[in-house]
Amino acid sequence: MSLRRCGVVAFLFLGMLMLAPGAVAQENGVDDDDVVILTGRLNVAEGESVQNAVIFNGPAVVEGTVEEWLVVFNGRTEITGTVREDVIVFAGDVVLRSGSEVQGDVITLEDPQIEDGATIGGSVDDLQTRFDLYDSTFVGRFAWWLAYTVSTLVLGLVLLFLAPRLDLAAITSLRDRAGAAIGFGLMVFVLLPIVAGLLLVTVVGIPLGLFLIGGLALIYSIGYVVGGLALGRLAVREPTSRYVAFLLGWGALRVVALVPFLGGLAWFVATVLGLGTLWVAGRWAPGGVRPPTPAPAPPATA
Repeated sequence: MSLRRCGVVAFLFLGMLMLAPGAVAQENGVDDDDVVILTGRLNVAEGESVQNAVIFNGPAVVEGTVEEWLVVFNGRTEITGTVREDVIVFAGDVVLRSGSEVQGDVITLEDPQIEDGATIGGSVDDLQTRFDLYDSTFVGRFAWWLAYTVSTLVLGLVLLFLAPRLDLAAITSLRDRAGAAIGFGLMVFVLLPIVAGLLLVTVVGIPLGLFLIGGLALIYSIGYVVGGLALGRLAVREPTSRYVAFLLGWGALRVVALVPFLGGLAWFVATVLGLGTLWVAGRWAPGGVRPPTPAPAPPATA
């Protein structure tokens, strides 16, 4: 899953939570307002009505009416009643029984089972295709490129202002311990989403898992910015300004980002390098710079 899609999923996680001021349920139960269930079973009985219905883990059965959205992150979904807006299912089977009605779109990863007599007012879309549709157009790709370019520029300038020795720490880590920086960068890049996923399957870890998923984009962007700074400092040595070094490395990465395949590869390499150099620099002396190695003592003379 790409970083952009992770961001979309995280946004839906947090956004749907904010849509539920009325109730957050752990077990069965339906409220006249929004319903959010972390784990258990979502059941909208016949004759009952809710505004929005969200379940993170467990089956969803709709016999009554969902006035707006039905969102299921993991679990089987069965609808015999009415959903007036979209049905979005990230993982799990979807069954629309005869007589059911979805007035919006049905968006799933799996092909839904739609019985004769079921009504869908919108379209039936693949979840991945739906989220990639915006990316498939030139205008969409350019808009994303421009937004991420401005965001990383501001982020890099803020980091350099708050941590003046960041460029020295990054380039020292990259020059002296390139292997460790690459290894630790890969480890952090891969393990963070895995840890977030593991936290989400435990009830007590769900808040931390959500926070971690929501922070992945920022963490990876910081790594990308620091990676660009380190690459720029490789080309422009001191006493050239750290801002010039950052603009050089960052600018080169943003130009390469215009090329579809090379842009993704450059983002991955820069992010891994940035995360790794931050990890290695953090294990050195305060300030992020390894203390100088003392010169060996001269041999004793007789």
